[in-house]
Amino acid sequence: MAFSMLQLFLIGALGPRLVDDLGLSPTLLGLTTTIGFGTAAVLSPAGGRIVDRIGPRRSLVALLAVSAAALALIGAAPGAGMLLGAVALGGIPQALANPATNKAVLAAVAPARRGAVTGMKQSGVQLGAFAAGLPLAALAGGLGWRGAVWTAAGVALLTALWASRALPPDPTAPGSPVREAVRPGTTASAAPAAPTAPTAPAVPGGAVPVPGGPVVPLAVFSLFLGAGIASVNTYLALFGAQRLGLAPTAAGALVAVLGATGIVGRVGWAKAARPGRAEWLPGWLATGAVPAALLLAAAVTAAPLVWAGAVAVGVFAVSANAVTMVLVMQRAAPGRAGQDSALVAAGFFAGFAWGPPLFGTLAQGDRYGTGWLLVAAEFAVAGAVAFHWAVRDRRTRQRRESAP
Repeated sequence: MAFSMLQLFLIGALGPRLVDDLGLSPTLLGLTTTIGFGTAAVLSPAGGRIVDRIGPRRSLVALLAVSAAALALIGAAPGAGMLLGAVALGGIPQALANPATNKAVLAAVAPARRGAVTGMKQSGVQLGAFAAGLPLAALAGGLGWRGAVWTAAGVALLTALWASRALPPDPTAPGSPVREAVRPGTTASAAPAAPTAPTAPAVPGGAVPVPGGPVVPLAVFSLFLGAGIASVNTYLALFGAQRLGLAPTAAGALVAVLGATGIVGRVGWAKAARPGRAEWLPGWLATGAVPAALLLAAAVTAAPLVWAGAVAVGVFAVSANAVTMVLVMQRAAPGRAGQDSALVAAGFFAGFAWGPPLFGTLAQGDRYGTGWLLVAAEFAVAGAVAFHWAVRDRRTRQRRESAP
């Protein structure tokens, strides 16, 4: 999960250096995120089907190998053209990441622990943000930004080799559907025994899927959530350097703070996402992210608030994505965990694709305060979508329970 999005966190954290070295404008910097996540959004539905067929180990090895290639090309980019091509290649591991890792959790983790483990693995994305914002940004100060990116590419390749040896074999040969394999002590997802008496699959916390599940509303929620988060990821360091006067390494540290708090938040909130509570958490977390974005807007006149804003975005907005993945796994029908995860991820990636260009037009005119207000509005819409679905879901369950 860390490597699946590391390239974009690196571009955000190293943004001030890239702008100076490659002559990128703030708008073009935002376009890198659009290209990467636009590719991921288009490929995600197919990526989910691929993972369901070939299994998580093959998918994860491919994810890491392509991540290494994309990072190597970014480090070699002489200008914007090759940089954008490399970022597009990096959309492939993003499309595979959630379906492959969710399938791995279902295969290897007992139902009672899946919520906590899902939060832990989702925090890997923020581990990538932390790595980009602190050790790799600091390394760029000594080796240059290209040396830092190439170092990340080498580590990704080594991780691919390790994964090919360390992960358990996929249960079937390529070309045939892969059901969630189960280690000893876990419960398999059962297919319906008969049309009139379906057997509930084992899911995190023991929830039972119901008709009108959360995939579509969570995809819409993720669209707006992703738009706001992507703007923060892409422009926070540049905001710190250009508007607040921070040194490039200190500006990169803002991304590290976002990553570190996101790790804590994703693990904690995902562990708390038990059935009956999980349905409401996305709305509350998105709502909590609104004042976080307002803190960033206030930092235009009170610079120290940028650090508080980065912490709050990590705790609330970034953490919400982990809870959506827990919900998908709780509600997925047997054999559909990969596809459902990919559909929700596609909404998230689509938000990442269109959010930064909108923000970039404002940053181009040095209107960062207005940009952060736009982010607050995106978080507010996400919260409204999540609460609307949660209310409808509760009513649906009440009708089912009261039916004779």
